[in-house]
Amino acid sequence: MARAFKNTMRGYSASLETAERRLLRGLFQDVITLLEPERAADEDPLWAMVGLDPNAHRADFAAPTDPATKRLLPDADPDDADASLEFRRLSERGIRERKIGALREAALLMESGSILLSEETAPRFAAAVNDVRLVVAERLGLQSEEDAERIHAQNDWSKAETPDEYLALVYNFVTWLQESLMQAMLKSL
Repeated sequence: MARAFKNTMRGYSASLETAERRLLRGLFQDVITLLEPERAADEDPLWAMVGLDPNAHRADFAAPTDPATKRLLPDADPDDADASLEFRRLSERGIRERKIGALREAALLMESGSILLSEETAPRFAAAVNDVRLVVAERLGLQSEEDAERIHAQNDWSKAETPDEYLALVYNFVTWLQESLMQAMLKSL
């Protein structure tokens, strides 16, 4: 059984079972796959070298169409599509790369039963877990307080029969993990 994050002299520590670590590692990898930008055959390497999206200059550059990806990379100004697209052109690649980096780092931390986070790694781990939560929430259609109550009512792994019931349990686990880390971080302030 997982043990929540707690403050230690060396950082923030938690313990996860093998199945929990395997689940998290898979979720981190799934979100990485979701965030990895598509590569065009005629990608301009100069754009990539300076950190801009090499596809940003293309006339067909657009916001993500997958709702989960859009939740991870929302419009900068929902009321101004042109400004949002311009912001996306200039910043989306860097945002994707930072998110992917945090997710990869978090996945590597799943190699052993104990997780030990330093002051520097804890915020990146929390961000990676939050990105997983956002994707799972979108896949579950979590939009209202009633949706949240329905999802939080799922608490018995042995009674999960449908993919959505299982996904709700995954959401609850990831939420619990993130909340325990945030509580530990708040205690150290």
